[in-house]
Amino acid sequence: MAVELTMARMRVAILRHTLTGAQGEMAASGVFLGAVLAAGTLFVAVTADAPLLAAVYALWMAGWILGPVAMGGGDETLKPEHFAMLGLRPLRTASGLLTAAFAGLAPMVSLVALLGLVVFGIREGVVGALLSLPAALLTLVLFVLVSKVATGLLGLALRSRLGAIAAGVLNGTLLAGLCQIWVFLALFEESGVPGIVWYVPSGWGVRAVQGEPLALVALAGLNLLLLCLWALLLSRRTGAARTFGRPRRPIAARTASGAVLAKELRTWTRDLARAHQLAFALSFGVCFGASPVLLGWDGMLPYAGPIFVVMAAAMTSNLYGTDGTVLWLTLMTPGNDEVRARQWAWLLVMGPVAAVVTLGGTAIAGGPWPVALALLFSLLGGAAGLVPLISVYGLVPGTDPHKRAGNPLRTSEDDGGLTGLAYLMLGLVSATCVPAVLVALRHGWPGVVLGLATGVLCFVLFGRLATARLRSHGPDLLHMMRTGRRPARPTAAAVPLSAPRQLLVWMAFAFGSIALFPQGIVATVFVALGMSEHTWFLATYMPSPFGYPTSIAMTLLGASLYAFAIHQSRKAAPSRA
Repeated sequence: MAVELTMARMRVAILRHTLTGAQGEMAASGVFLGAVLAAGTLFVAVTADAPLLAAVYALWMAGWILGPVAMGGGDETLKPEHFAMLGLRPLRTASGLLTAAFAGLAPMVSLVALLGLVVFGIREGVVGALLSLPAALLTLVLFVLVSKVATGLLGLALRSRLGAIAAGVLNGTLLAGLCQIWVFLALFEESGVPGIVWYVPSGWGVRAVQGEPLALVALAGLNLLLLCLWALLLSRRTGAARTFGRPRRPIAARTASGAVLAKELRTWTRDLARAHQLAFALSFGVCFGASPVLLGWDGMLPYAGPIFVVMAAAMTSNLYGTDGTVLWLTLMTPGNDEVRARQWAWLLVMGPVAAVVTLGGTAIAGGPWPVALALLFSLLGGAAGLVPLISVYGLVPGTDPHKRAGNPLRTSEDDGGLTGLAYLMLGLVSATCVPAVLVALRHGWPGVVLGLATGVLCFVLFGRLATARLRSHGPDLLHMMRTGRRPARPTAAAVPLSAPRQLLVWMAFAFGSIALFPQGIVATVFVALGMSEHTWFLATYMPSPFGYPTSIAMTLLGASLYAFAIHQSRKAAPSRA
């Protein structure tokens, strides 16, 4: 156990010195949200039947699988490459890394949620109470191992063109299902919890507590099998970054901007991480819009394309950061309209896909054409303008593509920075469509004209602002890309936020997102469409005179929470030398 304990102590020491600043804030917010979900799980264990509890633990396991995708490939505080020269067998390395994985915040939160098995076991009697604790521990091991194996398989999948696309489609579908969980809850309400939850390994602990000890044996055997599989995946990791695509003719552009455009288009067809991002955003948008069809309602199909655009903007919000130190080529090339070329490349990649999805979904649903087209035009222009602007203003230092080692999806070591940038992009891009959508809902086709004008204005204006920022702060951005630190400034450093205020800021971001988007903007659309069944939007349950005031009040509340959080973060952001 010496190796395992040493790795665990290493991870604790690393976390103790790194969970500060933005990463500490993200960790605090994650622990808070996890504690809320764990408390809800305990409530289910106290009040609900076994099938519902098994379904809840299936959602927890899905979260452990999807978590690595949201974090850019999973937690790699300790990387297998760090121990390659020690001569450890793969199984010994895997067991050590597994032990170290429990020395973290996420397993602790999950363990609290799994105490619901103990509560449920007490309800079942003496035998259930005795089996509940080993069932909870084995299920926790299952969650961690499933996450590790999923990350390993994802890393292998991203080494081929088909694998990168397939992984993006699968992950986007799962995340869309979690975001549209109200659809499945409504289905469960109508037809009951499906029996498949008993066959998912996350439900075996519940079966054991109900008096099936063999379920514990099966769970232990599955954990051992997953550990061996993970050890095999660790031995397959390599340090070479990979691309896909055939050799092509040299770029024959006549201008510097044309060369940038051609380079960007080729990057979208060759970079495995970008292929995964595109497939992820597309599958998320399509599945998010198509999920309510399971309830017999196709009213969200017209918005699948706009949702794809918003998610694609969030996934590419660190456009310059993912390129790494190649930025010096841009700074050394005179007369290069770098930003504008990147904007056109982004539109050429995302625009046709978004148009096909939007037009197809709207045709199937039979409208509303003005709202769908107003959304499409305004969001495409807004996203194409905001992606480079946010990238140069909030740049997160990324890993050079040729140094991404065994995980091509991990484009940066700053997971908290990337997550914050993605959330910011979701809010800003969504805000660009509000004027056009309001006009389209009230007056119809004039909203489409306004949406087109809004898109063009955002494209031109934000592109100019990004160009000016790149020209004035290009050396600073390159310095940050090379070192991971901002250049020293003569201004005095601000006092960092206290831990309680940091938690308050991230709570404002979290609840602001809920109030602004689903309960505000999306609820406004639902009220306009007359949707009042199978939703979790507060405004749809209000009497007709109060639907719009409720959704507008939620929008204002979300915007106010966002403004408060951003103001507090900027006022107390510590300067990094």
